[in-house]
Amino acid sequence: MEAEKLTPLEKKWKGESEAKESESSKPDLNDAYTPDGKVANEGLAESILDLIPRPTGWRMAILPYRGSDSTKGGILLSKDTQQRTQLGTNVGYVLKLGDLAYADESKFPNGPWCAEGDWVIFGKYAGSRIQIDGGEIRLLNDDEILGIVNDPEDILHM
Repeated sequence: MEAEKLTPLEKKWKGESEAKESESSKPDLNDAYTPDGKVANEGLAESILDLIPRPTGWRMAILPYRGSDSTKGGILLSKDTQQRTQLGTNVGYVLKLGDLAYADESKFPNGPWCAEGDWVIFGKYAGSRIQIDGGEIRLLNDDEILGIVNDPEDILHM
C-alpha cells in the first residue's frame, strides 16, 4: 500500500497541530505557582526545576512571589497586574543555591542565612532578572538576603 499523500496545506496544518500539542505538554514557570501566587507545598516538579539555570559560585536562584489571581473580595486580576506585582515584589522563594553560597566562614560565621525552600526578603533592585518561559527568576548573591519570612502574604506588596 502506498503511504498517505498530503497536500502542502494539509502538511502545514498537521505540523501546526503537532507543534501546539508539544507546546502544551512543555512545562513552564507558571506551573510552579498555585492560584494564590505561592509555590506548591510539595515543591516544584523536576521538569520545572530543569528550566531554572543552575547558579554558579555564591549566587542563588529566587522565584519571585506572584500574588493571588484574585482580590480578597473575589475580583479577578489581569495577568498584567499579576506581572507588575511580581516585578515590584521583594519577596521570593529560594529555588537553588550555588556551590559556594554561604561557604565563606569569615563572612557567615553563624552559617547560612537561608536554605532552599525558604521565603526570603531581598532589596528591590537586588540581583539580576532572568526571563524564562512563564515568568522570571532572579539571581542574587548570598549576602543580598535581608531576612526570612514564613508567609509571603505577611509582607505588603505594591
